[in-house]
Amino acid sequence: MKKISLLFLILFIGSSVVFSQVPLGKGGKQLNAGLGFSTWGVPVYAGLDFGVHEDITIGPVISFQNYGYRAGGNSYNQNLVVLAFNGNYHFNTILELPSEWDFYAGLTMGYYLWSDNDYVGAKSSGLGLYAQVGGRYFFNEKFGINLQVGGGTSSGGIFGITYKF
Repeated sequence: MKKISLLFLILFIGSSVVFSQVPLGKGGKQLNAGLGFSTWGVPVYAGLDFGVHEDITIGPVISFQNYGYRAGGNSYNQNLVVLAFNGNYHFNTILELPSEWDFYAGLTMGYYLWSDNDYVGAKSSGLGLYAQVGGRYFFNEKFGINLQVGGGTSSGGIFGITYKF
């Protein structure tokens, strides 16, 4: 009898952990941070997501990257700081995904601050609007990993960690 009780206790605890790993939801908050892959160097990024609806999040993102290149026989170096704001729709509900997964798509609008405009071919600062598609896998109800393609913080994508609080 003790073995059966212990088995039910383990199943109950295990199922409560699995089922508590729902998407962020309205009122939820999470921190995302990591590195990117880009043709303009390796960006480092951080951002916050705020749940404004069961399936919608919005939040600020900041990234920094350094880009070294040669042109006209000279070496140049540019820094890029991106101050952006994103909005994402999370597909977990309509796709009936397992609770540890989070798939999303959305838009990011931001201001791109390039530090070096001495070279004629250098990038110039300005506004940008980009689309992104991404996903997260949560190991438990607080901590997960993320991967995103697009989004404007880099020319390729980002990967890193997510922490719900």
